[in-house]
Amino acid sequence: MGNLTGEQWAVGIVLFNDVEVLDFAGPFEVFSVATNPVTQHKPFAVKTISQTGEMVTARNGLKVYPDFSFVSAPHFDILVVPGGPGARETEIRNAKLIAWIQDRMDDVQIMSSVCTGALLLAKAGLLNGKRATTHWGSYARLESEFPRVLVQRNVKFVDEGVIVTSGGISAGINMSFHIVKRLVGSEIARETARRMEYDITIS
Repeated sequence: MGNLTGEQWAVGIVLFNDVEVLDFAGPFEVFSVATNPVTQHKPFAVKTISQTGEMVTARNGLKVYPDFSFVSAPHFDILVVPGGPGARETEIRNAKLIAWIQDRMDDVQIMSSVCTGALLLAKAGLLNGKRATTHWGSYARLESEFPRVLVQRNVKFVDEGVIVTSGGISAGINMSFHIVKRLVGSEIARETARRMEYDITIS
């Protein structure tokens, strides 16, 4: 497991057809760019996963080749489950994906979602009794289909310890900075934001 002594946190980002591009690309950028400004050590190693390991077509036609399939994927300290049309229309009915998320919950330090990826975590039963957020357009659906979830509105992200959920699309970047700060400190988070020229206040 990653720490501050030179090891890396293993970050896995789930991909599927019609995934929202910035939902996964935003966190990918934050975790990949994060660097200790003194030692130049990169505290996060980021990989992508799809069910079969074959190419996926993200929203609006962007084609992406994942690093692993569900079967070949290694251990991850952090898992990011993005959203998009594919999540809310197709993957929420994908029993294999939901079961994989459930299995991985026992093996990660942080399970996170971006946008309507929260619907997939809720479908897996991981948000019952917990505060969570999603894209503003899916607040009502998350509440109605999963009444045990305590839906939080008008926030960028919600940190429940082992589970962190974010609002829609660009909010996943804010969530990722929060996780960077939480795990490796404000200095690295601020330097990452400066490199990305991302306008965010990190205390």
